[in-house]
Amino acid sequence: MTDTETTTQADGELPWFISVDDHVIEGPNVWTSRLPAKFKDRAPHYERRRVGKTRYQGGTFVTEKDENGALTEVWVFDEVVKPIRRNIASVGLGREDMDLNPISFDEMRRGCFDPVARLEDMDINHVEASLCFPQMIRFCGQEFSETKDRELGLACIKAYNDWMLEEWCATNPDRLIPLGVVPLWDGELAAAEIRRNAARGFHAVTFSENPWVLGYPSIHSGLWDPFFAACAETETTICMHIGSSSKMETVSPDAPPAVGISLSSSNAISSLMEYLFSGILHRWPSLKLAYAESQVGWMPYQLERADTVWLEHRGWNGIMAEAMPEPPSFYYYRQVFGCFFRDFYGVKNLREVGVDNATFEVDYPHTDSTWPQTEVLAKEMFAGLGQEEIYKLVRGNAIRMLHLDKDKDKDR
Repeated sequence: MTDTETTTQADGELPWFISVDDHVIEGPNVWTSRLPAKFKDRAPHYERRRVGKTRYQGGTFVTEKDENGALTEVWVFDEVVKPIRRNIASVGLGREDMDLNPISFDEMRRGCFDPVARLEDMDINHVEASLCFPQMIRFCGQEFSETKDRELGLACIKAYNDWMLEEWCATNPDRLIPLGVVPLWDGELAAAEIRRNAARGFHAVTFSENPWVLGYPSIHSGLWDPFFAACAETETTICMHIGSSSKMETVSPDAPPAVGISLSSSNAISSLMEYLFSGILHRWPSLKLAYAESQVGWMPYQLERADTVWLEHRGWNGIMAEAMPEPPSFYYYRQVFGCFFRDFYGVKNLREVGVDNATFEVDYPHTDSTWPQTEVLAKEMFAGLGQEEIYKLVRGNAIRMLHLDKDKDKDR
């Protein structure tokens, strides 16, 4: 792919995409080659083991222990042992094969874990640049915050960030965008890691949509103020992926997985309402939030309802006028980005969603991924939009959200 291909838009051709939500299956040597010597024997790694079946239960995935189960590669850290499921490394598989059974590195498409192969798959799919969330460590690195050994957890977090920058993104820094993780048990430590990463080019961090659900203080507690201040100061966007509170919305314990999957935006709705009414966006006006994989069609009504609550329920809604002088939608349009990959309704209501607030994603290599037909789907979804609107959706807003230096786009 050349710069000319990136910027030239022939008739019927879309600008090259910047995907703000993909994933990387962390390879075997991410930690074994980077942790301090004293942690070498405790480093996260892969082993060949037998495991039982995995089921989706109560909004999370549970893998049974079974010494007679399938022999496969599993990720091991402390007491955590889990296989790579086919639904998280599903690109290239048939729809019926994207199930919860294990898949090995030899079986999955190399782009899941190999940056060179990932770039090749991006070329196939009309994608110029990609922001990748972690996978085996969970969407905001929860595994390392849940270990009892905080020193080991912090070392693993730093090793992951070093690998992300020095190996994954270093393969092509113009196309692979670094996304960091931080400790979730200490706001000051999180702020320090933000500053360490920002000094070497990170402008995005993955964070829990609701740390309280994970057993940590809420965003209203004040614990996270140093973290928010560091993100605002360094222009680091806080990216919150659905499920980054380690549980998806569910209704009944025996409901089929289809129920929870269909409610995947629910966590983002709850998180956005918390932030809009927290006063955080007023206190740090340069702070940016992004909601990955939650789509955007739900946003107009939630903003309408939030503004109504702010105005009509002022006598008891718990909001002090000086803490939040503007209606919630004001802060949303100024500081929040939604992310979508298949949302015809949201695109039809783009004016209310915010033409400057929506960004595009591919979700490679998950079941929801549109690879390798993203351009075909996008053309159908964007039918009727003007070129300027399309440009903002597929790359312009992402450039602002991630503070990318895309000189070739400046004159657009």
